[in-house]
Amino acid sequence: MQSYFGVFFLFVLTFGAFIATVLASSWLFNARSLRNDLKLKLSIYECGPETSLQPNRLSVQFYLFALLFILFDVEIIFMFPWAVGYKELIAQGNGLLAFGAMAVFLLILAIGFVYEWKKGALNWHSIK
Repeated sequence: MQSYFGVFFLFVLTFGAFIATVLASSWLFNARSLRNDLKLKLSIYECGPETSLQPNRLSVQFYLFALLFILFDVEIIFMFPWAVGYKELIAQGNGLLAFGAMAVFLLILAIGFVYEWKKGALNWHSIK
């Protein structure tokens, strides 16, 4: 038990340093930041047209579509190591188990895909 005291001490010290750094940076940011900088941001810099505030016209649908693309892309990346090592798994006698595991993975992926399709997350709506 005492042999792990050094590891525990370093963990507590690191956690304390992390909390102190976060609090210090938050305090420093609040102390040094300008409170009324909107007028400065909207001012013209050297040349160009006068800036104006415009509402954010991006739909939430865009972010949902991008998130789903990344999700399915990462799931496809998980299939590459399985495909590369499948021949070795067959040679070791674990081919059927590995195939079953990938079949369950693909079934879960397909269920998620059908769910998102039925919810309308894959329909691209035009922004008006």
